[in-house]
Amino acid sequence: MIESGSLIRSLSGRPAARNFHSFVINEIGQAIVGGSFPVGSTLASDAEMMESYGVSRTVLREALKTLEAKGLVEARPKIGTRVSPQSRWNYFDPQVLSWHFYATLPRPFIEGLFEVRAPLESQAAERMAQRRTAEQVRLMKYWLHQMSAADSSAEQFGLACLEIHRVLADGSGNPLLRSVLGVVELTLALAVSKGGANVLPQYATCSIGLHDELIHAIEAGDRAKARAAMEASIALDLAEVLPGAKNGAAGVKPFSTNHAVPKAQ
Repeated sequence: MIESGSLIRSLSGRPAARNFHSFVINEIGQAIVGGSFPVGSTLASDAEMMESYGVSRTVLREALKTLEAKGLVEARPKIGTRVSPQSRWNYFDPQVLSWHFYATLPRPFIEGLFEVRAPLESQAAERMAQRRTAEQVRLMKYWLHQMSAADSSAEQFGLACLEIHRVLADGSGNPLLRSVLGVVELTLALAVSKGGANVLPQYATCSIGLHDELIHAIEAGDRAKARAAMEASIALDLAEVLPGAKNGAAGVKPFSTNHAVPKAQ
């Protein structure tokens, strides 16, 4: 299971420590999602892949079993391991989602990510405004400060932002919302990486301002303002990933850019 935040941590360009098992999973998984191994194609023989990846048969077999569990491949007797249709891929698996970051994503797929994220996180913001605790508010303010202190680092900015959304998912009282954190992380990674390793200044300023509004609305117990701030934050991410996206695209509302960076708490 991939650790939440792993995708955003990779934005620094630092290679993640991996064992042979995870190395093979990532190599084949990225190749499938990226189209190097097309849907319906049959993977190379075990002997060829063992030589290509420099691993034992046991490691290769375990990696293929993991990919099969994620819906990406299926083993067929006398045929081999074939790449499954995309309709069978587990898109809520954080690792499967993270592989899409390195692929060329069609606009409908990106809009689909936001169509999933927008209603669920907006509802989560409302629910948390009802049930927030002082500790949860304190944690969100801490991570907001970390966003402000990230300077230009897309990695640090994105990780701090993701932590706010993690606290939000936990504080909503709906454990199923944790299952969409992979979607949140992928959309955040796409947004914060538009400037490469550096988060773009205007985007950072707007995002910090909107998260400031979100946290203060939650602290005040204002459900309507919490929802509005979350919707605006998601709309900002959408506009950053898809420049020129029309208002209301992917079910999210337009945002205002009149936000100043909040002072450290």
